[in-house]
Amino acid sequence: MGDKSVLVIGGGGREHSLCLELNKSQNVSKVHCSPGNAGTAMIATNHQLSNSEVQSVVSLVKKLEVDLVVVGPEAPLCDGLADELNNIGVPCFGPTKELANLEGSKLYAKEIMSKVGVPTAGYHILSEDSDIDLALDDFSDNPWVVKRDVLAGGKGVVVTSNREEAKDFIQSSILSDGKVLLEEFLPGEEASMLVVMDGSDFVCLPASQDHKRAYDGDMGPNTGGMGAYCPAPVVTDEVKSKAVSRIVKPMHDYLSSLDIPYRGVLYVGLMITESGDPNVVEFNVRFGDPECQITLPLIESDIFELLHAASTDKLSSLEVKFSNMHTLTVVLAAEGYPANPIKGRKISGLQDSKVEGSWINHAGTGLNQNGDIISTGGRVLSCSAIGESLNDAAQLAYQLLEMIELEGSHYRTDIGFRAL
Repeated sequence: MGDKSVLVIGGGGREHSLCLELNKSQNVSKVHCSPGNAGTAMIATNHQLSNSEVQSVVSLVKKLEVDLVVVGPEAPLCDGLADELNNIGVPCFGPTKELANLEGSKLYAKEIMSKVGVPTAGYHILSEDSDIDLALDDFSDNPWVVKRDVLAGGKGVVVTSNREEAKDFIQSSILSDGKVLLEEFLPGEEASMLVVMDGSDFVCLPASQDHKRAYDGDMGPNTGGMGAYCPAPVVTDEVKSKAVSRIVKPMHDYLSSLDIPYRGVLYVGLMITESGDPNVVEFNVRFGDPECQITLPLIESDIFELLHAASTDKLSSLEVKFSNMHTLTVVLAAEGYPANPIKGRKISGLQDSKVEGSWINHAGTGLNQNGDIISTGGRVLSCSAIGESLNDAAQLAYQLLEMIELEGSHYRTDIGFRAL
């Protein structure tokens, strides 16, 4: 066992997954998490900060004397956490404040894509002086895609064929944010590619696909993600090759040329056309959730070595190996999710639920005064599994899920259906 200590920032399913994998590392002796959840408490030391401000995290980092900070969510990166950690010489897996704008500002991301020639949807920037109807006419052959130019917690995008709905969202966004993006609709199939990168190199993790809609058959409201699977068959070798040459490499060439290069993971949201051409729907500056839960277990190399190397511009010295197995995860959501999830209910069956090849990723979980595990969020947990085939992984994940009880909860029964 090594002597390295790591602090993971965040408290969802993604962070539980990061803690699980770091806990397996031969290099790591201690994993810390802030704020964490009931699942991370079992494998790491949780730290509740008085607030989530960057300086509170920096103080904790100094106190714990950690060797690496891994930032889960985007907000601390947009607030400049990586910059502050760089200033005190602590390796941080996550980009600087300026580069976190690739997620924090849709317009900034579009401008970078234009600069480096990355394929993406056409767009208009609309403000209070803009002719909204004229802009809507420009993209009237398909549904309209309207994106707020702020961090909106996954609720900043509306895709609609209803002109009035599009116009209302544009007007309210201009009122709240000053401007908004109206984008051309890209038809095709979505997939996610997670790319770990630093100033020296990049490594593409196996591509995955998630399910955003709340109910079976991709029906119901959009959510943060109800399940995911990896690898995604839609990303064939040919599609991956195009994505790397047209998107990943040009982005890395640009991002690695800056005074402080991009260090962390770039989430590339792809839309793949019928002809197999990938376009960028969005960039995120962190691991996707729930994509992280099913991508990390396919990395056979030591996860600490990978994340630490990417935080110190030493990625080019690593050879990263991947498993050829399949993974799948299914989210158990609280009653009322995604609109108004009911929290505080006891979760039963967690201790006795064991299916070989499967595991639980805690997300919105905590402890009550009696020490019972309860729901504290909308996406409460997910059941994940690994198998020789996607079908095997699906069977194991659902087998595990059926052993868990949470009053009023719901989940999709068709995760992976596009591939299966």
